[in-house]
Amino acid sequence: MKRALIHALIVFLLWGLGTVVAGSPLQQAMPRIASPGENSVVRGIVPIVGTAVDAQFWKYEVHYAPYPNPLQQWIVIGSVHESAVSDGLLETWDTSSVPDGSYTLRLRVVDKTGNYREIFANNVLVANAAPTETPVRLPTRTPEPTPTSTQAATPTFIVPTAPLTQPSPTPTLARPTRSTLPGTLDTGSWRESLCLGVELMAALLVVLAVIFLLRRLF
Repeated sequence: MKRALIHALIVFLLWGLGTVVAGSPLQQAMPRIASPGENSVVRGIVPIVGTAVDAQFWKYEVHYAPYPNPLQQWIVIGSVHESAVSDGLLETWDTSSVPDGSYTLRLRVVDKTGNYREIFANNVLVANAAPTETPVRLPTRTPEPTPTSTQAATPTFIVPTAPLTQPSPTPTLARPTRSTLPGTLDTGSWRESLCLGVELMAALLVVLAVIFLLRRLF
């Protein structure tokens, strides 16, 4: 009886540990607009890529508006989507239907209770108009002056008495280039990995402590 109770308790703790580990990736997933990013330049058909998830997901919508948008007037892109998306295509935006200029994209994720979360990508520049080419101006040629003297000039030849010395090549010093510094470390990923490791270690210590206590008691 005592051994069966210990086994049941161990199974329960391991099940709880597995639930924490399995639920961690879902809790880490957050709604976001991956592309186009802020201050980017787009034209033509633009795929809007990102993540639209929630623990109680119901639907998501993608909107756009001129930037800035003090009146908060938004225009929906496409339709309402009732399927969650993780790092995939959220919507397709045909920018040829809007004038060139700066816009804001908004992702709204709504849960089953009616609450929602909004993600923005500001100052997305639409530039469909082709730039005007500047014509190249050719330089004008100055006419050579006409000689007024009719007397032909007598050429003078100078014969060198010593061999000509050849100029020695001058070495060119190359300026060392600075190595590119590595990119900024992603502190968010390190923080999430550290939190997950602490949770796993704490759960394992709890299991070991319970087993040790039960052995001392029984």
